[in-house]
Parts: sequence; C-alpha cells; structure tokens
Amino acid sequence: MSEEKFQDKYRIPSTRARWHSYDGGAYFITICTKDMEHYFGEIVDAKMNLTDVGKYADEQMKNVTIHYPYAEIPLWIVMPNHIHAIVIIRNNDDAAHSRDVARNCRDVARNISTTTKNEHMSSISPKRNTLSVVVRGMKSSITKFANEQSFSFAWQPLYYDHIIRDSNEMNHIAEYIENNIAQWDIERENNLNSNLFL
Repeated sequence: MSEEKFQDKYRIPSTRARWHSYDGGAYFITICTKDMEHYFGEIVDAKMNLTDVGKYADEQMKNVTIHYPYAEIPLWIVMPNHIHAIVIIRNNDDAAHSRDVARNCRDVARNISTTTKNEHMSSISPKRNTLSVVVRGMKSSITKFANEQSFSFAWQPLYYDHIIRDSNEMNHIAEYIENNIAQWDIERENNLNSNLFL
C-alpha cells in the first residue's frame, strides 16, 4: 500500500469508508480529549460527576438538533476524557435545497471576486449535512466555551466513527454506552487503545 505525501511528510490515509458519503445513516462515534486528560469530570462510586465543561458537552449532545436539524443523538455518555454517542444523520435534500436557494440569492448581490472566493472555500470545506460537520461543530463549540471560561481544554485532533449497519449492532452499541460508567475501571486498564480514535 502506498502512502500519500502531504507537504513533504508522510501521513496515514484516512480510515473513513471511501464508499460511504457520511451524509445519511447511523454512526457510533468516540471523541477524546488531548492526552486523555479528565477535562469532563471524574467517576466516583459508579457515578459521573461532570465539570462545567462536561456539563456543557452533555448539553451539546442533548441539543444537537437545534444546531444541526438533520442530526440526532438518541444516546450518548460523557466520560472523564471522552464522549461516546450514537449519531443519526438524516439525508434531507429538501432542507439542503432551501438553504442553497437562500445562499444563491445572497450571492447575487456580491461581486465576482467574493463569489469566486466563496466557491473556493466551499470546495475545500467538509460537505454540509454530514457527520464530520456535526462533530467538528460540537468540538468547536465545547472548545469555545472552555476558552471563554478560561478552562484548560483540548481535543485529540481526530475522532473514531463506526457505521452502524443493523439493529443488532445498534443494540450492542447502545448497551456498551449505557454500561460505560460501570466498565470504567476495565476501560482504563485497556487504556482506550489510542489507535482506535481516528
């Protein structure tokens, strides 16, 4: 397998499924803090005690649909140094079309250089209505909150995702999330194999 080169440095190719567009479906995601620091709180007596950043992260999971109408998070858990969540992305072409029409109306009033710049930025940014946009937005919002409160906080640069293919897999993942706090000691012993969080 050949490695791609970027800015004269080798990098590991993305583990995202190249055959999948991530603009519809169900996903199991894990987002980790940098160096697995316990920014979100601690588990004491089998209960997660959230810090202010942890509480804010929990709110972001609960209210994701307010910011991303095509996304839903029916189940999640905020752990001391990571978040597990099931994310449902609905492929809503009608909503996307409405936003495109509104954006095109605004673009008419702009000059050609601004339009060209916008087209370039659009071409290099992640596709809207996708899992990556939701995750990036939530991470950014939590980071902004921490910075505004002068809390020390940082994420691992990437995240882990798994495409949920059927109801059996969904049930298994849901059970894992619901039991995550109870399994914390075992999980810590396994040290959340960092190679999984891409």
